[in-house]
Amino acid sequence: MSQARTASCHRKTAETDIRMELTVDGAGRSSIKTGVAFLDHMLTLFTKHGLFDLTLEAKGDIEVDFHHTVEDVGIVLGQCFREALGKKEGIRRYGWCLLPMDETLAQLAIDLSGRPLLVYTVPERVDCIGIGFHFQLVEEFMRGFSTAALANLHIEIQRGKDAHHMAEAIFKGLAKVMDQATQLDPRISGVLSTKDML
Repeated sequence: MSQARTASCHRKTAETDIRMELTVDGAGRSSIKTGVAFLDHMLTLFTKHGLFDLTLEAKGDIEVDFHHTVEDVGIVLGQCFREALGKKEGIRRYGWCLLPMDETLAQLAIDLSGRPLLVYTVPERVDCIGIGFHFQLVEEFMRGFSTAALANLHIEIQRGKDAHHMAEAIFKGLAKVMDQATQLDPRISGVLSTKDML
C-alpha cells in the first residue's frame, strides 16, 4: 500500500461539535465518546467488525434530544471515509452481507458510487432502546452516513423483533459491507467504473 488511508474531520454547528479520526486499514481499535451511550456501543461494534480504527469525540445538545448528535456523527463518519478513500482507486466499490443477530436477520448492500441514496426497510413501530434512544435514530445515522460518503446504501431487516438486536445487526452489517467495499484489489487499475471515476 503506497499511503495510509486515513482522515481527520471536524464538524461544528450550533447543535454539535464533532472531531473524528479514521484509519480504514486498521485493527478494530476505538476511542469513542459521544455522550450517547448506545451510539458509543454501536460505533465500537462497527470499528471492531470492520477492522477500522476510530477516534471520536462529540459534544451535542443531548439534553434536548439525541437526534442532532446521532445524525451529525453519521455525517462525519461518511465524510471521513470519503476523504480517506480519495479517488477510490483500486477499491472493490461494492459490499454486501446477510448478518444474523439472534432472532434478527439483516441484509445490507453498498455501492461507493458517488451517488448517495439510502433505501431503508425495517419493521414499523419498533420500541425504544433503553432510555431515550429511539430506533428511528438508526435511520437518521445511516442517511447522514450515506449522504456524506456519497454511497448507495440498502438496508433491510428481513426478520426481527428486538430493537437492540436490529440496531446491532445494522451497524455490524454496515461494518462488513464497508470493509468489503473499501478493500484494495490488485486486479483493479484505476477505479472500478466504465466512467473512469466514482
